[in-house]
Amino acid sequence: MKIAVAQMSAVPGDVPGNLRKIDAVAARAAEAGAKLLLTPELILPGYGAAKAMAELAEPVDGPQGEALAEIADRHGLAVVAGFAEAADGAVFNSALFTDGTRAVVYRKSHLYGDYERGLFRPGPPEAATVEHGGLKFGLLICYDVEFPENTRRLARAGVDVVLVPTALPAGASADFIAQRMIPVRAFENQVFVLYADNCGADGRFTYGGQSHVAAPDGATLALAGPEAEELLICEIEPATYETSRAENTYLRDLRV
Repeated sequence: MKIAVAQMSAVPGDVPGNLRKIDAVAARAAEAGAKLLLTPELILPGYGAAKAMAELAEPVDGPQGEALAEIADRHGLAVVAGFAEAADGAVFNSALFTDGTRAVVYRKSHLYGDYERGLFRPGPPEAATVEHGGLKFGLLICYDVEFPENTRRLARAGVDVVLVPTALPAGASADFIAQRMIPVRAFENQVFVLYADNCGADGRFTYGGQSHVAAPDGATLALAGPEAEELLICEIEPATYETSRAENTYLRDLRV
């Protein structure tokens, strides 16, 4: 399956404008033959929306979710996008998978720093999965993937691919996480890890970019630069890595 990873910038507070950008990127991804488009963390409200986040939050079946479903349906692919979810009297930092008919939501379980903790309630650590196009996908968000237990949970649930919408800030740690940690997560679990970061600056944060597609053997299939918007298109073929899985039997040998 071809999958598109969009490294994008968002305008904080401009949900309609950010939806238009997703629509345009979805058109490019579909034209390239992709059947799934992964976009960054909180791409709809903009990660830097700060106190406006609560006003921009919506339930999964609200207008934002409907707009994403319409984009997915019109372009014939699934879309994964970060949004501020209003549910249970709280706001969650969430990722929505939609193929136009189905909606699967994952709530970020590990919030990063005082900024996120002041805006969101953490979701429970869980294996949020969805099957699409013959592959099984798992969802995490940004800081979640930096805890190995979270990727391992999805691997033990049988996923082929881990999708990670991200808002990684620029800096030395960002380079290490994006370039080195992501391939390790893929290798130690023998899964694909797709990491889609915000890029540029929004007046509050500057992002690290370097969106990454890592294969089960730890190889880099695609890596974006640190600053500009980019659309990465990759062919995801689990059968290609059967030898790697046979040689690196971490899941089979794990003792818990």
